[in-house]
Amino acid sequence: MRKILLLTKTIFISGALFAQDGTTGGGEEKGDLQISGSVDAYYRFNFNHAKSVQQANNFTSFTNSHNSFELGMASLKAGYTKGRAGVVVDLGFGTRAREFSYNETGVTQAIKQAYITYSPTDAIKLSAGKWGTHVGYELLDPQLNRNYSMSYMFSYGPFSHTGLKADFSLGKGFGMMAGVTNPTDYLSAPWNKKFIIGQFSKTSEKVNVYLNYVGGKDTAGIASNQLGLTATAKISDLFSLGYDGTVKMVKPEELSSQSWWGSALYVNVDPSEKFGITLRGEYFDDKKGVITNPDGSALLGTSVIQGTLSLNIKPASGLTIIPEFRIDSAKDPIFMKNSGDGTKSTGTFLLAAVYAF
Repeated sequence: MRKILLLTKTIFISGALFAQDGTTGGGEEKGDLQISGSVDAYYRFNFNHAKSVQQANNFTSFTNSHNSFELGMASLKAGYTKGRAGVVVDLGFGTRAREFSYNETGVTQAIKQAYITYSPTDAIKLSAGKWGTHVGYELLDPQLNRNYSMSYMFSYGPFSHTGLKADFSLGKGFGMMAGVTNPTDYLSAPWNKKFIIGQFSKTSEKVNVYLNYVGGKDTAGIASNQLGLTATAKISDLFSLGYDGTVKMVKPEELSSQSWWGSALYVNVDPSEKFGITLRGEYFDDKKGVITNPDGSALLGTSVIQGTLSLNIKPASGLTIIPEFRIDSAKDPIFMKNSGDGTKSTGTFLLAAVYAF
C-alpha cells in the first residue's frame, strides 16, 4: 500500500511541476501534461437473490455482488508528451483494476496501462509497454461506456497487451496497427511464445469501423485466434448505433479446434446533454464449453441472450448517474434460485455513480 501511495503522490507532484510555466529557467520549452481520473461506485440487486447459496447470478466482469454497495475503481491517469516522444501512466484501485489485472499480484495490479510512445513521422506512432486491448466495443473505464455492467464478449475477450506495436495513418481516414506482445493479459511472460495483434480501421465523422485480430499460444501452450468487428454510426445528434461482434477459435494440443462467439447491438438515444438512454442486446454462444473454470470444467457451456437498459443522467459536470435494468436468459439453467434450484433466466437492477475529471 505504501508503494501505491508513493507512486500516486509522485504523479501528483510531477503534475504540479509540469503545470507551472511552459518554459524552464533556461528558456527550454516544456512538454504537454494531461491528468485525468475517475471514481465509480454502485449498488446491485439480483431478483433471484440466491443468498442461501451465495450466488450473485453474474458471469460478466466487475459487478459480481448482490445487495451490497461497492466501490468499482478509483483511477488516475497522467500523460506527458514533448516533441515526438511521450509516456502514459494509468493507475487504478478497486474491483475493476484488480479483475482487469487478474494475472498480476501486489502493486502491479494497480497498473492499468503504462507505456512509452515515439512518432518517427506524423504517420507512424510506436508504443512499448502495457495498454488496454483494441478488441471490442466496451472499455475498462466506466465513464467511457454507457452501460455500467459489462458484456460477455468484453468479459471473456482480451483485457490488455504488453509488448510493442506500431500505428500507421494511411490517409483518408484509413489506419492500421500491428504489434508483437506477451500472451494476452500477462505483464510478464518469459520463455513464452509471443502473440501477434493487428487492426485495420476506417474512420469518418459519421461512421467508424475497426477490424481486429489477436493470435498466438497462451502460457498453457493452447493456440488461439480471435477476430473482431466493431463499428459505430452517428445517425443524428439524437440517435446513434454501436456494434460489436467477435469469434475466438481455440485449439488445445492434440485436440480439434473449438470456438465461442458473440454479437451485440447498442442503441443510443440522447434527448439532451443531461440525459441519455442506451439499450444493449447481446447474444453470446459458448455451447461447446470453451470457456472454463480453473479446474477445467465449463464455465458457461451454453448460449446466453442479455438485454440491458441503462439511463445516463448528468446532473452536474463530470457526474453521471446510471440506473440500469438487465435480463440474462440462457439455454440451460446456469443461474440459481434462492432455493438452490437452477434457472435459465435472471433479472438485475443496478444503480451506479461515476465521476470523471
